[in-house]
Amino acid sequence: MMRITLDRECLHGLDLSPVREVVNRLFKQGAIATSEQQISFDFNYPRDPADPRELSEIPEIRLWFVRLDAAYPWMPFLLDWKAGELARYAAMLVPHQFNRSEGIRYNPEALEIFVMHKVFILADWLKQQGIPSQSRLQSMAQMFGYELDESFLKLL
Repeated sequence: MMRITLDRECLHGLDLSPVREVVNRLFKQGAIATSEQQISFDFNYPRDPADPRELSEIPEIRLWFVRLDAAYPWMPFLLDWKAGELARYAAMLVPHQFNRSEGIRYNPEALEIFVMHKVFILADWLKQQGIPSQSRLQSMAQMFGYELDESFLKLL
């Protein structure tokens, strides 16, 4: 498991170097395929105790994740899904509302676009890396409540 710490300076400065260092090392070691679902983010982001917002509701943090997604659109492959990193990643990029009792409620249309966008990106990227993709793509879609038909996946 790899943990990447993001602090206020990094987030406000749109600095991707903590991620870049890890990703570059994985590529140099030829370990990208074996690093599936291995990355988690730690936030060192002091806030006023009276601030009720979730991290995904803080504009500076969301903007950093938009930049991350633009640079590494295949990042969901590396995120630790079991630790909730994929859901948090989506929350940074997809409009949603947060309910204390129900949790995150994504905008359904925006979530569908996000999922399909990631399916297309990951299908191509996994193919380039020589990594089988069908079950991975199906699993990712299922995390968000979508089923991908095998005939659809064959088109990719």
